[in-house]
Amino acid sequence: MDIGSLGGVASVYNYSNQIRNKQVSSSSFVNTLKETYSLDNAVSTELSFEDTLKAKYPGAKYHVMDASKISQGTWERNDFPFEKFFEDDIDESVLNWTPTGKDPDMADSCVQARLDSTLGGKAIVVPPELEEKMKNNPELAQKVMDKVDSFIANHPTRPGRVLSYLIALDENGDIAHFRVTGGGGHISGPSEEELRQFEEEQKTKREKKAKQERENIERSQEATEEHRRTEMENLRRRSIEAVLHEQMLGTWTLAIGDITESVLAAYGAGTSIPNSFDI
Repeated sequence: MDIGSLGGVASVYNYSNQIRNKQVSSSSFVNTLKETYSLDNAVSTELSFEDTLKAKYPGAKYHVMDASKISQGTWERNDFPFEKFFEDDIDESVLNWTPTGKDPDMADSCVQARLDSTLGGKAIVVPPELEEKMKNNPELAQKVMDKVDSFIANHPTRPGRVLSYLIALDENGDIAHFRVTGGGGHISGPSEEELRQFEEEQKTKREKKAKQERENIERSQEATEEHRRTEMENLRRRSIEAVLHEQMLGTWTLAIGDITESVLAAYGAGTSIPNSFDI
């Protein structure tokens, strides 16, 4: 969704699934957290993924259910009850939610109110399979935490904006769905640098596509030419064989395979072949 197009239309915006490939490690934070929770600073306590998340992001909501199965089309609708994930308790019936009509506009007052209710919040949805894996695999839990940290730390925003993050993980710990909602501050269009980068990316994509199309055309032309040459050669051979058969039929009978390549070549070169010869 074009965030810049929302100026003067909606006071709150929402967009989803535009992950940036940047990573920020949370290892140092977790280590500090373990020291805080250690007994007499001697025995380090292993914190669960949920404990680590809520310690770093106070007020964050943690739900164990598989939201990765929700279709992307459903997840992106403005009437999808995403605000329920920002509550302490949530009914799993949300996983089976289906739309009943046309998707309301982002500027709709009801949509704006629901978006506004989530501002400043964070909610993480973890499938039961992943939670079980992380309980027995601290290294995996750390990797998943790093992904969440990286996403939140590097997600684009504007000065003065208040954001909320809803992240649904899959059973492997990857981000399957997300929604980022922002309100307040000033919504403006992309910067000159962002526009330049966007244009360069689009130009590269166009050039790559054009090159691929040219290569496809060339391969198609080569295949067509090769097929034409093969067909012409087959036609030439059949024509020579037919003529030889007609010329020789009245004087003797040839066994299959008796027509040698030298005879065919001679005929193809214009040499006269008699009606009879020794074989």
